[in-house]
Amino acid sequence: QVQLVESGGGLVQAGGSLRLSCAASGRTGSRSTMGWFRQAPGKERDFVAAVIWDDGSTFYADSVKGRFTISKDNAKNMVWLQMNSLKPEDTAVYYCAARTLYGFGLRNAKSYDSWGQGTQVTVSS
Repeated sequence: QVQLVESGGGLVQAGGSLRLSCAASGRTGSRSTMGWFRQAPGKERDFVAAVIWDDGSTFYADSVKGRFTISKDNAKNMVWLQMNSLKPEDTAVYYCAARTLYGFGLRNAKSYDSWGQGTQVTVSS
């Protein structure tokens, strides 16, 4: 329903910063939440951050709280993930996601309807 394209990944040293972008298109009118997830090799796809489209409420995984910031521009259909103080354990493919479901469960990847192809983030020590 919603097409998502991530960009901005790359290689960065520990302690550095990256800003990921997600461009949304298609049937975006019914979305309630935009989220960022990440998946490291051999690991499950884990929640990183989410923002409620209408009111701007934000949510973060404990592992990134205080370091990452999710933001959005409704008019531009854009979402960003600002990642500061990066650690090697942040290394993963990062995915932008959108969901229609509203309410509880926004940390659950299975509740999201649309996914981008992912962008690689590698943090060296």
